[in-house]
Amino acid sequence: MNNTIYISDLDGTLLTNKAVLSEFSKRKLQELLEEGLLFTVASACSVVSMRVALHGLKLPLPIVEFNGAFISDLTSGRHEIINSIEPDIVDDIYQLIGSFKCVPFISSFNGSEDCCYYNEIINGGMQWYLDDRLFHQDKRLRSLFELTDSFRDQIVCITIINHTDIISKLEIAIHERYGDRIETYHFENSYSPGWYWLTIYSHKATKAQAILTLQETYGLSSKKLIVFGDHNNDIEMFRIADCALAVANATVELKRYATHVIDSNQADSVVRYISQDWSQQNTLPKLV
Repeated sequence: MNNTIYISDLDGTLLTNKAVLSEFSKRKLQELLEEGLLFTVASACSVVSMRVALHGLKLPLPIVEFNGAFISDLTSGRHEIINSIEPDIVDDIYQLIGSFKCVPFISSFNGSEDCCYYNEIINGGMQWYLDDRLFHQDKRLRSLFELTDSFRDQIVCITIINHTDIISKLEIAIHERYGDRIETYHFENSYSPGWYWLTIYSHKATKAQAILTLQETYGLSSKKLIVFGDHNNDIEMFRIADCALAVANATVELKRYATHVIDSNQADSVVRYISQDWSQQNTLPKLV
């Protein structure tokens, strides 16, 4: 019997530095899933990006996308839960972003499909974002003359890309105004060094809250929870876990919350740990 749920972050954790799942990890995960492994992922990525990275895997549980803004089915993309930013603050946040001479990408759900709206591309970091989604034929992309036209949708994430000094000041300004109603993450894009992202979500959109909801919905609250991560947006997830594993390349801050530190994401460390733990659980004790 499987008494454990395994939940992993993607970029920098389960995936290699090339943002792919290694052949070893994919093959081994598929074997374990066929044996009944309870595994899913919790990431800042969208389900579109997850489908590319996890192509061929059939997960038994919904995935957590956009840091908990969505709990969704990986195969169909259907959202089971949506935690959107409260509509009455979206326009003010947008105006505040504009006052810092920044232009955001806006991710939403319009009632039938996911959308990623954009307007002016003002720097290399934003160009990388757009090019990456065009390369993967992301059908969410929508060019809008007026980004405010997107506000009729459920806005789940606002992404600003710029240099860290601008991003830092903007984050402070947003928290001064709406700190108790939003959740933000500020980080460097490891695939586009030198460009920093500020992502803004509802205060309800955290990996930890999404995982707790997942456990309750699927009757899994009594099972042991093992999680894997590499960045500060995994801290709350680490706090609720029975066992929290940070990869060697994780931030210093996240490692403070880890039960153990395992090898880096480049060494298939997440899947190797799961495989070993699963094997130990399913090895019958020898009869004396």
